[in-house]
Amino acid sequence: MTGAHQNIERLKKRPDFLAAARAPSCARGAVVLQARDRADDTTLIRVGFTATRKVGGAVIRNRAKRRMREAARVLLPQLAKPGFDYVLIARNGAPTRPWLRLLDDVKSALISLAAESDSPSRASPRAPPSPSA
Repeated sequence: MTGAHQNIERLKKRPDFLAAARAPSCARGAVVLQARDRADDTTLIRVGFTATRKVGGAVIRNRAKRRMREAARVLLPQLAKPGFDYVLIARNGAPTRPWLRLLDDVKSALISLAAESDSPSRASPRAPPSPSA
């Protein structure tokens, strides 16, 4: 978990993003972070990035994603949990937020979700739908 040489891969397939969307999330400042425990035996960390058109045009969205990629490159080796998928979603302030504040947003969200996933009472944050009779 603390090694700087951990394997970190990119999420690219839509089903992986949809699975992460059903996982716990944490909004901090200009970023929303979703974290999903894949529950497999690999220690691989995977990360994906997204920015909707609410953030701005293509140039602005790409800037936001570049900044989130760099924040993930800096922070995930130290704070990410092995076997988890992470999705960083840009919010309106992501392209223009001061760099240290953006790093703090991502770091705070990572720490919060790590604590939440370690808590036994929050192991399954969403109850499965009850069958209708």
